[in-house]
This record gives sequence, C-alpha cells and structure tokens, in this order.
Amino acid sequence: MPSLADYLTQLDHVGIAAGDLAAAVDFYQNTLGLVEVHREENLEQQVAEVMLQPSSGGAQIQLLAPLSPTSQIAKFLDRRGPGMQQLAFAVSDVEAAAAAARSAGVRVLYETAKNGTKGSKINFLHPADCGGVLIELVQHV
Repeated sequence: MPSLADYLTQLDHVGIAAGDLAAAVDFYQNTLGLVEVHREENLEQQVAEVMLQPSSGGAQIQLLAPLSPTSQIAKFLDRRGPGMQQLAFAVSDVEAAAAAARSAGVRVLYETAKNGTKGSKINFLHPADCGGVLIELVQHV
C-alpha cells in the first residue's frame, strides 16, 4: 500500500481560528499585505471563512470564525483562543490518503471525507498522532 507521503502534493494553507473575522481580515490585508482570494460560509462545518495569500501566490491563510456556538471552531476558540488551528496539505486522493494514514496508525477524524472550501473534499488527522498539530487533508475539485 502506498504511504501517506505518496498522496501529499503541497502545503495548501494554514487555518487560523479568529474570534473577530473582520479584525483578522483587516490585520492580514492591511498589516501583512495579503490579498483576499475567496470567502464563503460552510454550513456543514458551521464556519465563515476567508482565504488570503501573498500577491505573488503560494500557500494561503484560511481565517475561520464560528457560525454557531457548537461548531468545532467555537470549541477551539473557547479552549485555546484565537490562533493556528490546523495545517493543511493538498492531496491527490483524500480517501486513499486517509486510508494510508489509518494503515500507519494515525487516527482520522471522519470515516469519509466532508465538504470543504470551494467544493473540496477534506478530512483531518488527529493532533495527538501528529505532534500536537491538527492536519487537514484537502482534495481540490
């Protein structure tokens, strides 16, 4: 069976939990000079999100704010406050990458992939098995 590394294609984005989405967007745009490239509400994940990146391209910053007090981002903010929530890697096949992770003894949060940004398919690797970092696997459409 191929290893998880066989499915990783690049660093995709860094997810940042934000209690105040407008203030976070303002900071990343006006202080760091990042450009907004996408904005949406993901009702399945119960988050509002804004994707930003340097004008030269490359990996993105995903700002996440809760749409409900029971969302995972709301729970994260309650426990840890604003800050880095996850590190995301683009994968060629999210289901195969999740299976390879399971075979390596890494817990995968969802049995099957969920809907992510711009119709992507996503799953997560448990932070306890990844050095304390929640890792997102993203398969773009």
